[in-house]
Amino acid sequence: MAGFQLIRRILGSEHGERRAEPRSGLPKNARIMVVDDSPTIRAVLGKMLGQDGQLVLKAGDGPSAIDMARRELPDLIFLDIVMPEMNGFAVLRALRRDPLTRDIPIVMISGNLQATEQFYVQRFGADDFMKKPFGRGEVFARIHHLTASGRLVVRSRTVEDPVPAESGLSESEHAAIPDIAMPDPEHLAEPPRGSS
Repeated sequence: MAGFQLIRRILGSEHGERRAEPRSGLPKNARIMVVDDSPTIRAVLGKMLGQDGQLVLKAGDGPSAIDMARRELPDLIFLDIVMPEMNGFAVLRALRRDPLTRDIPIVMISGNLQATEQFYVQRFGADDFMKKPFGRGEVFARIHHLTASGRLVVRSRTVEDPVPAESGLSESEHAAIPDIAMPDPEHLAEPPRGSS
């Protein structure tokens, strides 16, 4: 019987008992913003965080990410480096210069080797880095590290502070989202733009 309980605890049940407690160590309902031009990465990261009881905000480009961060004041931002129009380094600089957003912890993400190397050379104040492809364990390890270090603290919010609604996915569409975030093929060889 103990073996069955162990397997059930590892795999979880169909009713989500496995995630009754947030895996990240954060209280439920932390606002976490995912900024990536890939809808797949936004969906995968959003699913992982949503299953942990977090409220997920999503932006597909740099300018809308800056606007959303100023308006919503998320508790944490996952920010892709390689994006068209305005890359993640430019977004990071803008967020760090703004008094409203400068203290929000930011985890940079990229599947581009050049961008990864450049991150280590040009750390503009990011709190951490996560390389694509990444899985659930990597995401929650980053969150746990920021929480344990005291860098990530969930702000208390009023009832009048709702999370913006996003387009709903059907249950089958949500179930089809993979658990591993792979970089988009077009990003693998593309050098970061406008990062100087």
